[in-house]
Amino acid sequence: MKNELEIKFGSVIYEKINTVRMSEQERQVAINAMHDADSIVNGIVWVSNKIEQLGAALFLNPSIKH
Repeated sequence: MKNELEIKFGSVIYEKINTVRMSEQERQVAINAMHDADSIVNGIVWVSNKIEQLGAALFLNPSIKH
């Protein structure tokens, strides 16, 4: 039975984790590590996008006259 996380992401990495011979506890640790890494990457991408939006709002505002 696949858990919600595996169904949600459905990536090749999760499939590979499931095919490797390991205990269920080790498998869960690997899946949790992948989830944590995915969350960190999503956070970094979100912050990067916000910085880009802030820069665009501050420096590329068409109402600013030079």
